Amino acid sequence: MLSVDEVKQSLQSAGQLHVLQFWPELSEEDRDVFLQELSLLDLQELKEHCEGAARAAASPPVRLDQHMEPVLSQFIGSVTKSDKNTLAQWENEGLLQISKNRVGVLLLAGGQGTRLGVQYPKGMYNVGLPSGKTLYQIQAERIHKIQELAEGKHGTKCTVPWYIMTSEFTLAPTEVFFKENNYFGLEPSNIMMFEQRMIPAVTFDGKVILQSKGKIAMAPDGNGGLYQALVDNNVLEDMKKRGVEYLHVYCVDNILVKMADPVFIGFCISKGADCGAKVVQKAYPTEPVGVVCRVKGVPQVVEYSEIQPYTAELQGPDGELVYSAGNICNHFFTRVFLQDVAEKFKSQLKQHVAIKKVPFVDTCGNQVKPTKPNGIKMEKFVFDVFPFSRNFVVFEVLREDDFSPLKNADGTATDNPTTARNSLLSQHCRWARAAGATLLDEDGNTLLPADRVSSAGNPPAKCEISPLVSYFGEGLEQLLKGKTLQTPLILDEKRAEELQTQ
Repeated sequence: MLSVDEVKQSLQSAGQLHVLQFWPELSEEDRDVFLQELSLLDLQELKEHCEGAARAAASPPVRLDQHMEPVLSQFIGSVTKSDKNTLAQWENEGLLQISKNRVGVLLLAGGQGTRLGVQYPKGMYNVGLPSGKTLYQIQAERIHKIQELAEGKHGTKCTVPWYIMTSEFTLAPTEVFFKENNYFGLEPSNIMMFEQRMIPAVTFDGKVILQSKGKIAMAPDGNGGLYQALVDNNVLEDMKKRGVEYLHVYCVDNILVKMADPVFIGFCISKGADCGAKVVQKAYPTEPVGVVCRVKGVPQVVEYSEIQPYTAELQGPDGELVYSAGNICNHFFTRVFLQDVAEKFKSQLKQHVAIKKVPFVDTCGNQVKPTKPNGIKMEKFVFDVFPFSRNFVVFEVLREDDFSPLKNADGTATDNPTTARNSLLSQHCRWARAAGATLLDEDGNTLLPADRVSSAGNPPAKCEISPLVSYFGEGLEQLLKGKTLQTPLILDEKRAEELQTQ
């Protein structure tokens, strides 16, 4: 640990001496804790970080329109435009690699649930499903099921290790939650949690923000902090030791995420890709999602704020959007590519500006909760490694099957607990009907196949199918064909056994 004088000297040369303005008021214990925190900071880089953040926040947004072009068709796969045989081949390839223990999943779970309005990690959130399952439980059960499907097809017991990147805010509660829930039946040694780095939040004039008299306001370094965290926590070594060659990386808040999706993995492997992205068609031209495209011939995600409306609205000959590939933070990487990024490219990742409301302590020592944005958090994004790929591919999937994020509290228009819950229930209703079941409402009336929530906001039928019963709708026909089922219905393993005997 550094001495007070060493820290003071470093802060002074970085123009950040105000950080110690309340030092005389701190207790001996608080001083020790604060000194330890400051010692962990890269004080040599602090000046550059603060000046860079202020400069970036003041810069006008970059416009990339004139340099953009769509990804070439030969590098795109699609669940809707591919024939059944091709999809089956990709799925078989994915299941084969899973059966050989070559596939891992990596969850990005370092963010706080600020917009959702909760004080705990998003993965612990219960969206109000009939079963009461949290996002973590749903994801754990999908890992169970995909292992089972690969085992069933290839007759070998296999493991899909689960790497979970947390942050200072989410590590301890996530560890406790998993322990309390017996790791959802997964082997604890196959779940590895690790922390991403934290970096200081900065004012618009480039000063580090004090959260309290003896603590700097810190924030996770964005999901692109993954690449540094892989190195800091020896995660790549662990993957190599386990024989993991392919990694499926995804965000915690997508209730429809298919863990280690064998079709996606099989597609990427069959194309010889080192890096791949799942995309959904944008719902409308100006939807606030990044677009996967090429910039000066190099694959990249261009943020919606970097595109002019006329570019967003460009249409091809069939009337489809030219830039329709919406990024959903759902990626494929080879371990070798990640090793390359860690060794050669991670220092080249660009920084993105996030303007936030950051609670702080004012010059008089009073705690202030700002009502408008007052600070800058610099973030890296996981997709910023796309330009370093030697063979980048895109895989188009249907939004209703693959993407429904949980970002906001109920009461907002989109991406809230109600929309996430309804997306999952709608999907399960479609699965049940496709398997030949008739669903009844609570009064015994036959439910019409209205897959989506009506304009009146009525939810779909409460038909929930456990991932332990079906991963993506497979295997339901033998259980449900010709059956009439009362809703609300939770089709878990016990109920499935009952239906089999009927």
